[in-house]
Amino acid sequence: MQVKVRMAELIKIINKLNYDYYTLDRPSVSDQEYDRYLQELIALEAKYPTLVSPDSPTQRVGGEVLATFKKVTHQIPLLSLGNVFNESEIISLDTRIKKVISTPTYICELKIDGLAVALTYRKGKLVTGATRGDGFIGEDITANVRTVKSIPLTLTKPIDIEVRGEIYMSKKAFLKLNNIRQKNHMELFQNPRNAAAGSVRQLDPKIAARRNLEAFIYHLPNAREYGLLSHYDSLLFLQELGFRINPHNKLLNNINEVVSFINNWSTEKEELPYEIDGIVIKINDIAHQELLGYTSRHPKWALAYKFPAMEVITQLKDIVFTVGRTGKITPNAILEPVRVAGSTVRKATLHNEAFVVSKDIKIGDVVTIRKAGDVIPEVVKVLKERRDGTERGFIMIKKCPICNSHLVKKVNEAAYLCPNNNCDARQIEALIHFTSRQAMNIVGLGERIIEDFYNLGYLKTFVDIYRLKDYQTALIELEGFGPKSVTNLLTSITASKNNSLEKLVFALGIKHVGAKTAKVLAQTFKTMDNLINASLEQLLSINDIGRKTAESLLNYFADNNNLAVIKSLKAMGINMLYKFKEPIRKNELFYNKTFVITGTLNQMTREEATEKIVGLGGNVTNTVTSKTDVLIVGNKPGGKYKKAQSLNVMIWDENQFLKNI
Repeated sequence: MQVKVRMAELIKIINKLNYDYYTLDRPSVSDQEYDRYLQELIALEAKYPTLVSPDSPTQRVGGEVLATFKKVTHQIPLLSLGNVFNESEIISLDTRIKKVISTPTYICELKIDGLAVALTYRKGKLVTGATRGDGFIGEDITANVRTVKSIPLTLTKPIDIEVRGEIYMSKKAFLKLNNIRQKNHMELFQNPRNAAAGSVRQLDPKIAARRNLEAFIYHLPNAREYGLLSHYDSLLFLQELGFRINPHNKLLNNINEVVSFINNWSTEKEELPYEIDGIVIKINDIAHQELLGYTSRHPKWALAYKFPAMEVITQLKDIVFTVGRTGKITPNAILEPVRVAGSTVRKATLHNEAFVVSKDIKIGDVVTIRKAGDVIPEVVKVLKERRDGTERGFIMIKKCPICNSHLVKKVNEAAYLCPNNNCDARQIEALIHFTSRQAMNIVGLGERIIEDFYNLGYLKTFVDIYRLKDYQTALIELEGFGPKSVTNLLTSITASKNNSLEKLVFALGIKHVGAKTAKVLAQTFKTMDNLINASLEQLLSINDIGRKTAESLLNYFADNNNLAVIKSLKAMGINMLYKFKEPIRKNELFYNKTFVITGTLNQMTREEATEKIVGLGGNVTNTVTSKTDVLIVGNKPGGKYKKAQSLNVMIWDENQFLKNI
């Protein structure tokens, strides 16, 4: 009897820890403590198999293989939402609703790109999980639903209830799954949604269990029966029961706030650990929902705003090769012009030879393209069924398209390189990088102008930038220039001489040294001479510097040609010192203290938070160590949270951070 009591106690403890972790996003114990409880329960269940409860958290590994999915009739239809695609349609919704309700309030939710699910509980125990199907009849996927750790098997109250939500796969889990499939020579999933849907509809639940699926619950269809008067209240009630609710849901007073919410997430969505394809807009008051009613397919009180299509279809007309500043050769698709996410795309990266071969891309193919991170267009897939036999195969070039040097390919690297340091294309790309905003920030020297100046002989090296003043008269006479534009350019060049050291370190284009690493190096070594003379041990002693970066720095500064460039820049008056910026105001909670940020912040981006910390005299790093003073925790924190706990580092949630600034 004591064993049975202990097993029930362990199940209760583990369910509570799962609730803290998955529902509240606030882990309450370390991984070691959690594993200790779980291993004790596993050992007892192995010794006393007749006492194993079907609701035990150990039973999420998947059961017997199913022959087929049974059909489930939804007692309350699981309807889809109507879609809108622009601001005017959102305003039209508000206008239509105001004909019935004078002052509607809204709630906005992130539209998770996954698979809709209906969950039914009896006396607080999960009994059924079903797909949407046609809205009236779905498929019984209970065995697979039980493997999703963020879906509770037992609620905090022994009630009968049906809820709706979304099962999805995180970006991290998706990448891990595709890496495994690639190693096993299996077809890759195209996106996390397809991967989630394919996982949920596996007849073998053990496969679903290995896919690390997650879920958010977003709707209680009969909220009035539980005494709830608003959608927002129903979400809070669902969370109390143990369901995981999306932390970014927001109650809004009017349609202008709705539009602002959408605009914000249109730019911030890439920061999320999962995919979203829009924003769901709902009337908050349930009485108002009932007043507005339904069509045969959609509720009239809710709709989904869909982000502009990220993938479009076009034809790949040709493949050309470009040379980067490091010599990397990149194949690029020349496309039939097509609009993607608000701009016309004529060219897309094909990354490297392996990428083209793996996707079997041919010249003349009809392809889908998307903007990676809304910025860089890339080819997603080939529509092979559209081929007509006129397509031409891809052939990787053997020589540099600019200087004709034979290309080289290093072991374990995907890219071919032009080995000629004096290759014109490499020189131009290096100059473009040197003058870019994050580097020396020279306004007026854009890509086209640098290429023109290079071809005219005015600009061949970094040092030549600071000699352009000697050609002032000639530059004024060039087409498209004049006294004012040239004066502004020369003024910007002169101003760049006073940049702090980190700008120059980044501008030099040292392999593996990005803007953030350059800042760390400048802060640590203070002068260019100190950095040049730094040893491997000194470099590796810095938290954010790994061996690859350290060796790259040593190799760069061991090259006499590079040292000669730095010496010439110094002779031209370019600053070689780190310029410490005094904080806007000193705050004792921040001044001279080291901060790390983890998770997603609701009120600001990480960059904005970093600016505020630095403005108050603090420092921000990426890694939690014993020297970290404060960890700022947003939603869905990663391993940094647990490490900070183990090191007894002070932890602030976002509200505490906002209060302190």
